[in-house]
Amino acid sequence: MTVNSSGPPSARWTHMALRVKDIDATIEFYTDFTPMELIDKREDDMGYGAWLGHTDSPDKPFILVIAQFFPETDPFKDAPAAVLAPFAHIGIEMPNRDDVDAIAERAKAEGILAMPPTDMPQPIGYICMVSDPDGNMVEFSHDQRVYDTMQELAS
Repeated sequence: MTVNSSGPPSARWTHMALRVKDIDATIEFYTDFTPMELIDKREDDMGYGAWLGHTDSPDKPFILVIAQFFPETDPFKDAPAAVLAPFAHIGIEMPNRDDVDAIAERAKAEGILAMPPTDMPQPIGYICMVSDPDGNMVEFSHDQRVYDTMQELAS
């Protein structure tokens, strides 16, 4: 594999993409409910696009790409709308169990709590599920140990 001097040092998992109905509502949801920040938002002949992610890890970027296509230029207009649900989801690991409870309470108040906080068998941990504006599931977990496991592997 050839390495491009303006690209990563090796092949990397860099993003996942979601088609959305209202890009502004989706940006508001993810920047309000998750630690993701708006990195970029643009418009072109196809519609609107945005990148959401963490700005504290530029050496290993992973972003959520969201796209709202214009009806007249939507290349996927004949395809069924796909959502991450009921099990497919975006996972966010929280530092504390109380953080999961707080997210669940906020989501319940807004009518978007899809699964209340639940202790699951290891390695799943303590989780709740929240529905984004398009019905995609976002899992908030504690003690799933994804972060810790990767830190241990790196050392």
